[in-house]
Amino acid sequence: METHLTILLAAFVLDWYVGEPKFLWHKISHPVAWFGRLIEFLDQRMNHPSNNDETQYRNGAIAWFLMVLLALVAGLILQWLIGFLWPAAGWLVEVFIVSIFLAQKSLKDHVSAVATALRSEGVEGGRREIAKIVGRDPEELDASAICRAAIESLAENFSDGVVAPAFWYAIFGLPGLFVYKMINTADSMIAHRNEKYLHFGRVAAQADDLANWIPARLSAKMIILGAWLASGFNSARIALDSSMSDAGLHSSPNAGWPEAAMAGALGVSLGGARHYGNETVFLPHLNASGKMSLDTQDISNALRIFTYASYLTWTSVVIILVVFQVAG
Repeated sequence: METHLTILLAAFVLDWYVGEPKFLWHKISHPVAWFGRLIEFLDQRMNHPSNNDETQYRNGAIAWFLMVLLALVAGLILQWLIGFLWPAAGWLVEVFIVSIFLAQKSLKDHVSAVATALRSEGVEGGRREIAKIVGRDPEELDASAICRAAIESLAENFSDGVVAPAFWYAIFGLPGLFVYKMINTADSMIAHRNEKYLHFGRVAAQADDLANWIPARLSAKMIILGAWLASGFNSARIALDSSMSDAGLHSSPNAGWPEAAMAGALGVSLGGARHYGNETVFLPHLNASGKMSLDTQDISNALRIFTYASYLTWTSVVIILVVFQVAG
């Protein structure tokens, strides 16, 4: 585990300052895209509308098992192959692999782009940029709703895209990282609460809830501490109160934790109505007493808290490494 933590720390730094090698993805697909193709393949062949609910559920469970099994095998094989490399080369390869599964820089850049477009181009520019990171209908969003969507995405993906993959890699290495990313990708693709996926995607949704249970709560703690560093004790106190009282209001058992913490830290209200095509979803407001009309300064403040929360996550890795050294 000490080796995993050392590699993870280096991967955090590499991802934060360098980010993903986009030139490489023009030549080969990102591994998550491979996961997506596998999920789509199984979905097309096993998810038949003519099946009854029980069969749909069974087929979805089998499909999920196959996805996760293949991710586990891929992680084990890759970890085994790296073991044949010269130690320093193997270490560098693994740092690179872990870094491409982290989303610090890409998340920061995408959310920053929303604020920049809103300031320079107005609502149309903001809608264009927010459509790249959320699934809700951008044409239904005004400037305040665009800011709210960006902040919600930043908070939720801090958990799903930073803390969770780091958590599972630290414990189980590349197999744990690959399995988590497959679970999370499956949730985003086949765990929708609609007629097509209600039963077929139920296991995928339940597995994602379980995989993110601890990371979501850890991410909320990092946001609360980040708020303390960014804005002082009172901001952190409100973030803590909001996360404890409002996290359970969210439709997800996990997303409410980082979102409620961020809402309290910023003194804003998150949640409310969301439009997905012809469907409107009404979510309770998190930190309902907070400011309802958001602007780009709120996005900037959220990015500042995100930065501190990310640094604190790195610091946590360092502390755990020191504890291992002392205990050893």
